[in-house]
Amino acid sequence: MDILSMVGDRTLAAALILLGASTLCYIPGGVNGAIVASHLFYHDDVRKYGSGNAGLTNFYRIYGAKYAWCVILVDMGKAAVAVALGMWIFGPEGAVFGKYFAGVFCIVGHMFPFLYRFKGGKGILCSGMTLILLDWRIALVGWGVFLLLWATTRYVSLGSVCAALSLPVMTWAVYRNEGGFPYIMLCAVLMAALVLWAHRGNIQRLLTGTESKFQWHKGPPKEEAGAQ
Repeated sequence: MDILSMVGDRTLAAALILLGASTLCYIPGGVNGAIVASHLFYHDDVRKYGSGNAGLTNFYRIYGAKYAWCVILVDMGKAAVAVALGMWIFGPEGAVFGKYFAGVFCIVGHMFPFLYRFKGGKGILCSGMTLILLDWRIALVGWGVFLLLWATTRYVSLGSVCAALSLPVMTWAVYRNEGGFPYIMLCAVLMAALVLWAHRGNIQRLLTGTESKFQWHKGPPKEEAGAQ
């Protein structure tokens, strides 16, 4: 599937299609589950505490598990919406590329949400949902790597980074004979690169042995989190 073939030789039209598609997929990505849940249930902003990250891990550390379902629902749901839009825009012949393309811009929206002054999360939940929607084999390896490393080391960041690295590898394994594969592979590399970039601080702490391990708890561990 050559993207430009959709509009013949009119490269301006192709550019406009890609611009419109990227915008439509970016918008749902900008609805951040951790920020929504902290505002809705605690009249607070999760970004003021802990790591300052608007993601599930920081939300859980600050507020506990009670409303973590809301973060999961929003962040995974928006990936499903974005991927559905990508498949619709690029049609049946470009559905695979559409899923990958949507994944890239949903993650961008999550990391740089226009609704929240471009300060969002690290894209793990929406990335994880995107893996599920790309292909079951890609999801199996990505989620398997994440869960194995998280369970054995208790480093969420390590599992996330390694799962991201598995995406280009599995994309090559599954879709190397797909039409338009170079475009698909480019999107896979971009998704992995975005996750790695978002975790650059975590990677540095992992290398120096100062990264925090995940700790299970039921309620909010800090009164100063602002929970009501």
